[in-house]
Amino acid sequence: MKRRDFIKYLGAGGIGTAMGIFFGKNTKPPGAKLIPYLVPPEEIVPGVGAWYSTLCAQCGAGCGIIVKVMAGRAKKIEGNPLHPVSRGRLCAMGQAAPQGLYNPDRIKGPLKRAGSRGSESFMEVSWEEALRTLAENLAGLKVKGSAEGLYVLAPPLRGHLDALIRDFTATFGSPNYLPYDLFDNRNLAFANAVSMGMESLPHYDIENTRYLVSFGADFSSTWLSPVNLSYGYGQMRQGSPGVRGTLVQVEPRMSLTGANADEWVPARPGTEGLVALAMAHVIVAEGRYRGREARQWRSLLEAFSPVEVAKVSEVEEKRIERLAHEFASTRPSLAIGGDVLSGYTDGVSGLVAVNILNHVAGNIGVKGGVVPNPVDPFFSAPGRDFTRSISTVRDAAESGALKTLLTYNANPLFTTPDNLRLRESLDKVPFMASLSSFMDETTAMADLVLPVHHFLEDWADDFCSPSVGKPVATIMQPAVSPKYNTMGAGDVFLELARRLRHEREKALSGGTEILGEFMDERFSVKDFQEHLKRSWRELHAKDRRLSGGNPTFEGFWNRLLKDGGWWPEGAPMEKGPAVRVKDVAAYMPKGASMFEGEEAKHPFYLMVYPQAGLLDGRGANSPWLQELPDPMTSVVWGSWVEINPATAMKLGIKEGEMVTVESPYGRIDAPAYLYPGIRPDTVAVPIGQGHRSYGRYAKETGANPMDILPSLQDKGSGALSLNSTRVNVSRSPKPGWMVKIEATKKEYGREIVQTVTPEEFERMNKEAT
Repeated sequence: MKRRDFIKYLGAGGIGTAMGIFFGKNTKPPGAKLIPYLVPPEEIVPGVGAWYSTLCAQCGAGCGIIVKVMAGRAKKIEGNPLHPVSRGRLCAMGQAAPQGLYNPDRIKGPLKRAGSRGSESFMEVSWEEALRTLAENLAGLKVKGSAEGLYVLAPPLRGHLDALIRDFTATFGSPNYLPYDLFDNRNLAFANAVSMGMESLPHYDIENTRYLVSFGADFSSTWLSPVNLSYGYGQMRQGSPGVRGTLVQVEPRMSLTGANADEWVPARPGTEGLVALAMAHVIVAEGRYRGREARQWRSLLEAFSPVEVAKVSEVEEKRIERLAHEFASTRPSLAIGGDVLSGYTDGVSGLVAVNILNHVAGNIGVKGGVVPNPVDPFFSAPGRDFTRSISTVRDAAESGALKTLLTYNANPLFTTPDNLRLRESLDKVPFMASLSSFMDETTAMADLVLPVHHFLEDWADDFCSPSVGKPVATIMQPAVSPKYNTMGAGDVFLELARRLRHEREKALSGGTEILGEFMDERFSVKDFQEHLKRSWRELHAKDRRLSGGNPTFEGFWNRLLKDGGWWPEGAPMEKGPAVRVKDVAAYMPKGASMFEGEEAKHPFYLMVYPQAGLLDGRGANSPWLQELPDPMTSVVWGSWVEINPATAMKLGIKEGEMVTVESPYGRIDAPAYLYPGIRPDTVAVPIGQGHRSYGRYAKETGANPMDILPSLQDKGSGALSLNSTRVNVSRSPKPGWMVKIEATKKEYGREIVQTVTPEEFERMNKEAT
């Protein structure tokens, strides 16, 4: 590249910024020339970065972040030091957010299906045509009296975007707005609701506890709010001079949290809840519990003595008794139940068992224990509807009740078992539209694709759940201007409302009223930014907590954008609810969890877990996250099967060899990783790889263990049972490889080291001069 050309590229940048809102466009029209940044806008100093507070939407934890922007481009992201959730920290997924913003595989404009469904054959259309097509489809449903045939599927949103979509769907005449996420903590929320009557997830106060027992909760990596909980864990270990808290991890496969524990307890899969009840049995039997219903608790826990639980859990009786004594005598103490426990066929029972243990030890509603988050009348969202799950969409598609499916940043075709047969069901849906930034598996099935802004380009807000014992509201504001021809999700729904209102007016002029109102002030705004600001103006007028420090709304709004949100300095701790025998008796486990498959044909328990950085697969299109070494195995760019070395020796399997993992529902192939931190009767496969679509970095990389899982769901919560099958493991004839960062010099085609020949170097030298 010539020096003058290099300077041209270096000088190009975005324009215009005020309070983090970028109005200029970074995209250049076809054929336009790049012009050096000789006269920048007065608010931008070339070479000097500006930081903007906003919300990280890489997962649902609700972390506040600050974004460094230079010349209109997002360069770096850090945790917001003022934010009570992130506290200035940020995980790898948050750090990698710019790779989603500038990913070459982002959908750059609206698309209309041009080939067979699922073929990824699309043609570009204008936003006018795309919105008109969708609005006409929705109007057609109303004309036919089939408004309830509209289903809207989105991740569990919070805040005013969630309220807008909910209002839009209800005003249209459909009750079918369904939140869906693979790791949406449905079992945890259901267990807390039935045992403690909690409407929201509590804050697990790891920071102030002194003895923590984790039943499969990998809070250092992926569970709930890893940034906040990891910070709390650091404070538990080193926050007080001379005091070091204790961590005990009970799980069949050693997680990152387990590797950091003082004691790792490899319980047999599906018995962790029994271990919790055995500990509770010891506490009650020895008279350490002095609360109400002591006699009833003694009777309820009678069957879960350490001697009986030791037989099925393979955790020694004396060890259970010692853990119970330490847990009850160390104050404060805390027990938590994570995704491993939640993923069993009786995951709710296991999580209820953890709540019982906390109750009898006096850990609910105390500092360092289970801290209820306040139910705030201004910031609380509607409670969860446990009667509807992803199978509701499948059943509606099969019966023909689902006429139009509108998805927003949801990819259920990747995150549900093949055995659920969702793909075949969705193929029967007459019309599908996807609001997505990437061509993932579900978007590839759509008839219409409406590309939405990246969260660094958009407006929204969030009221995090679980919170940190007090209400926390976070503002998402654009840090950069939109790079491509995309639209904010809130703006899409507002524009659809405007078009449906116009269709209604046309219908009224003909003497027939067929469409919903969409006439009130919720939809009569210019854009979602105005909608968001007006909504906060109403909150400011209602709540003295918001208006106390800033009596004028403009002053409050500017401070909100500057700080990145609002949260009170301190909040009174909510009184801990009581766990009552009559509420939990029906949820007591009947024994070890059940697994699909005959033990003779499928001798190993299969554990699946979210991979750090990739989570449910959403991070697989980021090369940074693909290159991020797994903290326990150092594997990058692929899947693997964790096998105990003793088991591998019996099967004649060497590390790196391809193996076949076969369940009663299918098979996958992946390389073997010999892992001492897993029980000999168990194998584990991470979730996150194995995409069939989703861009060049994710497509056809690794294997998806969801392909071999049963479609079992909890009857109460509707949550998928991920740890519910047995498998057989055998050597595979298929070729394959495994890339590990430890002890390898091979690049495996990643081109990490760039080389040039002497002749090429000489030619480049001449061109540069």
